[in-house]
Amino acid sequence: MASEAKEGGSELVFHPMDQFIVKPLFGDGPVGTFTITNVTLWLALAVIAVGALMVLGSSGRATIPSRMQSIAELAYGFVRKMVEDVAGKDALPFFPYIMTLFMFIVMANFLGLVPMSFTTTSHFAVTVVLAMLVFLTVTIVGFVKNGAAFLGLFWVSSAPLALRPILAIIEVISYFVRPVSHSIRLAGNLMAGHAVIKVFAGFAAIAAVSPISVLAITAMYGLEVLVSFIQAYVFTILTCVYLKDALHPSH
Repeated sequence: MASEAKEGGSELVFHPMDQFIVKPLFGDGPVGTFTITNVTLWLALAVIAVGALMVLGSSGRATIPSRMQSIAELAYGFVRKMVEDVAGKDALPFFPYIMTLFMFIVMANFLGLVPMSFTTTSHFAVTVVLAMLVFLTVTIVGFVKNGAAFLGLFWVSSAPLALRPILAIIEVISYFVRPVSHSIRLAGNLMAGHAVIKVFAGFAAIAAVSPISVLAITAMYGLEVLVSFIQAYVFTILTCVYLKDALHPSH
């Protein structure tokens, strides 16, 4: 899959990062601002899949739920409980946004595990936009809800007075680093996992290590299914934590 034999030798060359290259969906020209690419396709499929799951899953409302309805209800209850437990009941007005965020990320992650697909959430261009939307939303909500009192988030009143200015600088830096760590964590974990699977897939071409490679691919694929969900969960729960800081900024 990701390997090719060099002419005159048995050495294999792996290109595990080729799967993350953005390519035009039609033709082989350069990627421009309005070019429809593989990223465009799989982002659209993620949106369609989430819409289909939630619309079709909630349309029947049967007493004995179907599988799709069960999945939709479990996802709804899971995210709602997360918002209540982490950010409090006064954060429930933001539940639709957080639910949409979670469903999109988890669906994009799972679609990235389909053979020959493209993992959109492995690209910083996607995760940075998601993280910046969270950052701007939290910051705007913080100032709208609390006014200047939102700046109390950076003033650690429980610390000794002499240390408070130093801690305030650290808190400000930490606050503005949030979207960076928020986006890198998601993209980095997915990119690393998919690259490792591609490497093992390349080794599967060698007869001597093929059985080991197949076992390794199976194990890594199962791990990536778990990671896909966990990373969506981590991104969402951090969003709830940041939202809690916006609603209750005092230390």
